[in-house]
Parts: sequence; structure tokens; C-alpha cells
Amino acid sequence: MKSILKHRNFSKGALILVVALTLQSCFVAQDYVRPDLDAETQALYRTDNLPTDSVSIADVSWKNLFTDQYLQQYIEEGLQNNMDVRIALQQILAAQAYAKQGKAGYLPSISVGANATHQELSENSQFGALFSGGIDTYDITANLSWEADIWGKIRSNKRATQAAYLQSVAGHQAVKTQLISSIANTYYNLLALDAQLEVTKQTIITRESGVKTIKALKDAGQVTQVAVDQNIAQYNSAKALQVDIEVAIFKTENTLSILLGKTPQTFERSSLDIQNIDQDIVLGVPATLLSNRPDVMAAEYGLINSFELSNVAKSNLYPSLTLTASGGLESLDVDNLINANSIFANIIGGITQPIFNQRKLKTQREVAFAQQEQALLRFKQTLLVAGSEVSNALYTYKSETKKFEFRKNEVEALRTAEANSNELLKNGYANYLDLLTARESALNAELNIINSQLQQLVSIVDLYEALGGGWR
Repeated sequence: MKSILKHRNFSKGALILVVALTLQSCFVAQDYVRPDLDAETQALYRTDNLPTDSVSIADVSWKNLFTDQYLQQYIEEGLQNNMDVRIALQQILAAQAYAKQGKAGYLPSISVGANATHQELSENSQFGALFSGGIDTYDITANLSWEADIWGKIRSNKRATQAAYLQSVAGHQAVKTQLISSIANTYYNLLALDAQLEVTKQTIITRESGVKTIKALKDAGQVTQVAVDQNIAQYNSAKALQVDIEVAIFKTENTLSILLGKTPQTFERSSLDIQNIDQDIVLGVPATLLSNRPDVMAAEYGLINSFELSNVAKSNLYPSLTLTASGGLESLDVDNLINANSIFANIIGGITQPIFNQRKLKTQREVAFAQQEQALLRFKQTLLVAGSEVSNALYTYKSETKKFEFRKNEVEALRTAEANSNELLKNGYANYLDLLTARESALNAELNIINSQLQQLVSIVDLYEALGGGWR
């Protein structure tokens, strides 16, 4: 009789296995394939006339790109202490924990518990008289539950958690790239403000001398008090400009302090004149953004995550093959609990096919597919934005380089005009308004050429960031 029961149980188990394998042929979780991005990467930079290569400036380490020793020191400190970087690291740790959980999906769930139960029975019931109205039960039970991954659901969930982890890593890399760019641009802004402050101070000295000169001319009867007042006003305008620049320096130093994770303070620095980023501006082919730009990589990992979760949602519609088992010790007397006669065991294997679940599973699948399409669109949009940023930064660099030559010529011409107007005024051949105009134009031109130098540096930093440099 026992052999017949064993044979029947074996036959049932074999039948379950055959049914599962047959159904598996109808559905297997699909593998992710990167979408065709030829249309998105074609002419992405709007630089058809420029040669491209398989490498780009993004492959250069920030330590080699930025040669200023102070800037190198501040970038190093920022990467260690910046709050956004530290927050991103904690996000990685959280995603890593989920990834470990995803890898453990193939393992069974096991729990162990001890229970003491008292059941009070009616004296008029079938068992009430036998047990004097109550039953005490003691047990130590272990439970095991395991699901076979016949549809790839567990595998897809594992891949989804791994993609989420890699997305957090790419997010951390993006924070590093942005931080390096922000520190460099803030540092260069400080150098530019220092240079503008120096020009303004020299202008103040010149205008103070000009006030003395114009007063002497007034005493000689060559100009009126109006000319003296106009020169005094122009002198005070330069003094007010100095205050504005000093305020800007103070605020910019505070901004740099936040980037470095420090309390507000003054920072040592070099000068704008010695800054030189001696690197060839090589873009690389547009497709390199897929492996260089952290935000593009993060967007693709987000797409992979959504794709795998779509696999999970589809597999939820198919039968699940589960094995559950429980065993342990059970006794009506606690003194006999640890006894061979108290051992019990149960094993159950079966297939469960969801039929009606208030449409929850179909809704989950439809939502998963919609979210996958959203992730795909975000991925493509991120790539387009990356290409636009590269294009803008490169065009700005070329424009500022060209503009710088014009600015130099402008400064030379206006300084000459200022000097000539001053001499002509002293000799009575020019109006004092011509001198005032020449002075104001010369100061603005000198401030503009400093700004042009700054924009050249900033555009290279922006291009470096846009191409995905800095995080390696």
C-alpha cells in the first residue's frame, strides 16, 4: 500500500514538472537589447566640419587637465568632503543592499519558531469531555518556502536590482563630474574677480590723479566746476565698483566653501593670467557619450531596470511552482516535547495559476510597460541634451577665442584714446567730456577682456563636463 502511495506521489510530482516545462516554452524572460540610437547620435554635435575620433578630452584625467596647484587641491578636497557626493555614496549603499537581496531571490525562505497554545473546549463538545475542557500544545516548528524560477521572474528581478545599483553608481559619477566642473568654474570666477578688482584699483588711482589735474586746470581757468564735479563723480563710481567686486568675491568664496564642504573662509589662489588648459579639444564620436557621460549611463540603467520589471510583471500572469515544507517537534506535554515521537513533517508542492485578482496583475503589467516606454524616452532625451551641451560649449569656446582678439584691440585703442584725450585736455584742445567718455570706455573694455578670458576657461570646463569627463 505504501509503495502504491509513493508511486502516485512520484507520478504527481512528475506531472507537475512536465506541465511546468511545457508552459515555460510559452514564455521566457527576454534579454535587454540596447535600442537603435543611430537617429539620435547622427550629427549630434552640429560639428560636421570638425574631425572626430574614438577618444575625446573626456578621457583626460582632471589632474592632467587642471594644472593649477590650488585648483587641484580644492577639487581633491571637494571629492572627499562635498555633501552631495557623500549623499550619493549613501544612495549607492542603499542600492547595493537591494542588489544583494535580488541575488538572494533563488534561495528558499526559512523560519523557526516556538509556540505554546492553550485551547479551552466546551464540555458538551466531542473532545471537551476527553480533555477536561482544555488542550495545551507545545511545538518547535521550522518552515521552508521555495519558488522555482521557471519563467525567469527571479532572474529578471535580480537584473532589475543590479541595474538600479549601477544607476546609483552612475549617479554618483555624475555628481563627481558636476562637482569638479562647479569647483573649477567657481575658482576661475574668483581669479577673474581678482583681476577685475586689480584693474579697478588702478583705475581709482588714475582717476584720483585726474581729479587733482582737473582741479588745477579749473584754477587755471581752462575748465569749469562742472568738469571738476564730473571727474569727482567718475572717481566715486570706480570706488563703488570696487565695493561691488569685493562683495562678489566674498560671496564666491562662500560658494566655494559649500562645494568643498567647509565653513566660509578665504582661499589661496593664483592669478588669471597664468591659467592655461593645454589640451587638444577633441570631441570623440557622439556614441562615446553612451559610455562617458554618467547621466546618460544612469538613464540607460534606468531603462534596463524598467525593462526587467516589465519581465517580472509579465511573469506574474503565469503559474508559480512552489515548494513548502514544515517540520519540528510537537507535544501535548512540554516534558515530552524533546522526544523522537514528537517529530512531525509536512511537504507540499504545487502550481498556482492566478485567474481573477481584481485586475491587479494586468494593471501592473500595463503600468510596467508604460514606465518602460517613459524610461526609453528619458534615455533618448538625456542623450539629446548631452549632445546639445557639447555643441553649446564648443561653439562658445570658439566664439570667445575669436572675441578675445577683438577685445584686446578694443582695449589698446581705448587706452590710447584715453591718454590722447588727457593730453589734449591739458593743452586746451579737447573737451573734458571726451576724456570722461574715453576713461569709462577703457575701464569697461578692460573688464570685458577679463570676462572674455574667464569665458574661454569656463567653456572648456563646460565642454569637459558635457563630454563626461572627470569621474574616472
